[in-house]
Amino acid sequence: MTRTVARQIAVRICFSEDFLNDTPDAVLDEFFEAEHYHSLIDDDELFSAVPDRQQMDYIRKLVTCVYEHSDEIDRMISSYSEKRKLERIPKTALSVLRCAVCELMYFEDIPSSVTINEAVEIAKGFDSPETVSFINGLLGSVYRSLNESN
Repeated sequence: MTRTVARQIAVRICFSEDFLNDTPDAVLDEFFEAEHYHSLIDDDELFSAVPDRQQMDYIRKLVTCVYEHSDEIDRMISSYSEKRKLERIPKTALSVLRCAVCELMYFEDIPSSVTINEAVEIAKGFDSPETVSFINGLLGSVYRSLNESN
């Protein structure tokens, strides 16, 4: 399993209904409970392998970071979403954006170009070309903003 797949799993967890209504540990524990996780393979081949320790650490770190910094991340998304209010962004796109903006803001060890490229690729699997373009543009604006302030 690659970091790309781990990133896709983190996006799926951030998309889940309980994500902001429970603690990250509770959501992660429930998601990776063996019976539940293995039942997901019927819906998506993404879940054909269980993440190894390194991938689990990354997933846990990203999901926890998105949860703990959700207000800051959402403010950043809102400030660059121009005419779209947060509530009007498709939920899958918002999950992709939250994970990518979190990486751009807090994961200095991941190149920004990798974060943006992978977010766009993940979005292509869920969203319309217009939404994918929106995600790409917004992440580019966030990237420029963060680099101007450094």
